[in-house]
Amino acid sequence: MSEKKKKSHVHTPEAPEAETPATEVQDPETPEVQETPETAETAPETVEAAPETQGGDPLQAQVEALRAQVAAQEEKYLRLCAEYDNYRKRTAKEKESTWAAATGQAAKAILPVYDNLERALKQETADEAYRKGVEMTMAQLKKVLGELGLEEIPALGQVFDANLHSAVMHVEDPDLGENIVKEVFQTGFRMGDAVVRYAMVVVAN
Repeated sequence: MSEKKKKSHVHTPEAPEAETPATEVQDPETPEVQETPETAETAPETVEAAPETQGGDPLQAQVEALRAQVAAQEEKYLRLCAEYDNYRKRTAKEKESTWAAATGQAAKAILPVYDNLERALKQETADEAYRKGVEMTMAQLKKVLGELGLEEIPALGQVFDANLHSAVMHVEDPDLGENIVKEVFQTGFRMGDAVVRYAMVVVAN
């Protein structure tokens, strides 16, 4: 019995000795796994670079969006300025046209008075005071017509112009050239380039 006990006693210490090499074999493999710090070092760099890219794209998009808004507002402003300028020019032209039309109508109503004064001046009279009064009235009327923008159309001795004159008679006169106005029956008026009333004339040759 003592020998068996000794043998069993001898086997019990061998069990831990057999387990120890197993742990010793696993220890050399650990340094090989620890060689990955290089990978671990590169991983943080990738993680740190990613936020820069992710943070940069939205900012650039916001900048581009703001630029587009500014460009749109600038285009809208320029279009509005152009429309207002066209409106201002059109309104000014309409005002001028309306003023010219109204003045022309008023002048036509006054011109018969001018015609009567002109006929009165052509009549001979011994009353100098009367004649002087008619001349003063005529001068005042011409001044008023001039302030309204009306001016007489030159006719006597001028070459006949169908755009300014209205021929009521043709006569032969060797002393005058061809299509020369010999006599004016009624004075014509114009306002700028617009004819208010054509001059009624007698054309020679």
